[in-house]
Amino acid sequence: MAEWNAYYRNEDDEEEQEEGEQSGGDYKITGRDSLVFLVDASKEMFIKGEDGQPSNFDMTMQVVRSVYASKIISSHRDLMALVFYGTEQSKDPSKSFKHVYVYHDLDEPGAKRVQEVDALRGGKGAQLAAETMGSGETSLGDALWCCANLYSDIKLRLSHKRLMIFTCRDKPHEGDSVKDRQARTKSGDLKETGVIIDLMHLMKPDGFDVAPFFRDIISPPEDESELGLQLEPCDKLEDLQKRVRAKEQKKRAQARLHLCLGEGINVAVGIYATAVTARKPAPIRLYRETNEPVRSKTRTFHTQTGSLLLPSEIKKSQVYGKKQIVMEKDEVDAIKKFEDPGMFLIGFKPMERLKRHHHIRPAAFIYPEEDEVKGSACLFSALLTKCHERNVFALCRCVSRRNYPPRFVALVPQKEELPLQFLPLYLKPNASQRQVDKMKEIVSKLRFKYRSDAFENPVIQQQYRNLEALALDMMAPEDTEDLIMPKVDQMDQRLGPLVQEFKDLVYPADYNPEGKPAAKRKTADTGGGAEKKPKVEVPEDELRAHVQNGTLGKLTVPVLKEACKKFGVHTTGTKKQELIDALLRQVLTTD
Repeated sequence: MAEWNAYYRNEDDEEEQEEGEQSGGDYKITGRDSLVFLVDASKEMFIKGEDGQPSNFDMTMQVVRSVYASKIISSHRDLMALVFYGTEQSKDPSKSFKHVYVYHDLDEPGAKRVQEVDALRGGKGAQLAAETMGSGETSLGDALWCCANLYSDIKLRLSHKRLMIFTCRDKPHEGDSVKDRQARTKSGDLKETGVIIDLMHLMKPDGFDVAPFFRDIISPPEDESELGLQLEPCDKLEDLQKRVRAKEQKKRAQARLHLCLGEGINVAVGIYATAVTARKPAPIRLYRETNEPVRSKTRTFHTQTGSLLLPSEIKKSQVYGKKQIVMEKDEVDAIKKFEDPGMFLIGFKPMERLKRHHHIRPAAFIYPEEDEVKGSACLFSALLTKCHERNVFALCRCVSRRNYPPRFVALVPQKEELPLQFLPLYLKPNASQRQVDKMKEIVSKLRFKYRSDAFENPVIQQQYRNLEALALDMMAPEDTEDLIMPKVDQMDQRLGPLVQEFKDLVYPADYNPEGKPAAKRKTADTGGGAEKKPKVEVPEDELRAHVQNGTLGKLTVPVLKEACKKFGVHTTGTKKQELIDALLRQVLTTD
């Protein structure tokens, strides 16, 4: 009989598993993301731009290729499809739609698909597309219907369903009201099933007007900031990549639970991790002859007879009170199950009762899921506001997964935007106002909007490039840019003469940080006589100008000593800062 102790999860293994769920998400719980690229294959899409600019079709294929490659790295279990409409040839699983070509059905991306999209890029890619699909009549309604069938054929749980339309024609049916009505009907059916339809409209010579036709096809913007973006067509590859990346990167919830506030009062919330540590992917063992992943199977044999044991013949036991208690697998599962997944409110506590040593796991954010339970956003907002006003936190019992042990969690109210607080440091010597103002100019020139996802780990990125080159049979991996290194040239261009002006205000005139220290003078004992210091004097008006401008630090120690004698300042200090402070006190007092 197997030892029951082996059934318990190790605490370190549990933490590693949670980190893995934060980075990739649990697909069995939250579902997979799905994305369908619906690309216009009409002749207008293959017209090249001015000054050697790529055609709209070529730009689209580069974007599709980029998304395929990024999905393989970040979310390889997500589903993607590539469908062309307005083609001469037809190809779809049901064989019932004309002028629609399903190039890739809804499935996980892989190296083969990336290579097939690569073949459609450039001049040779346009020729291959013309030979394979061609350009013919357009029926966007049939294309949307075909995409709906792709979604309906998937038996897996999908968390997000998105469809992107790439076209440069704002009137795809050339005024055919019947086809326009069919397209609007099919787009409405897709949106009712939870599919988000986005338009990635491309530039054409006479402009692109969204209002006449596509206004009723696409889904409303998810954010107010996207209102302007839906009206502007893309004329550059960078703009198109940025817009697609902003749409297809959807933050995945670690879990979706019900927050029980009382009997019959449930709020649907999603648990999100805003930032996690990037790690190298775990190695996968491959069979050397076929290069396929190796799967391990465990079989249990009888220790005395050597016969294979069936799952029903295996029992678990625990020694308790010098007696061996035997349990069935169903009994062990029932003991391990505390309750169904969810969060259950216990009560409220003042914020001062929450101590730092209570924090034993990385913090996560919870956000209301209005699609799961209607009214969750309103009730969640009221709870957050009241907790924040009364300075209390909600103490809850949380079971994040089925068969997971319960944990106590603190729901700390936090506004969405908080000002960044700085701790003032008062150092001696104090800077003058001109020096402070000059440094403020430098800081304002170097200021930028920080985003944690804008800085990638160069080691991990290089490893992914190596894997990509190996999978796609490339001669050499692509070069990776180390985004952590400061952009010195760009910083110098922004600052201009500000750095030199700041140095003139702070450092002495003869200061050279890269220069070698001056050689020590030889003493009389070593055979050299001590050189006499030249007597230096500074006019009074010039000295007062240095005081007003805060540039006394540019004067040397002998000059400062001579100035102290001239003003009758008695000081026992010999350090430069002590002489400056004494002079400042004397000059300010006399003024």
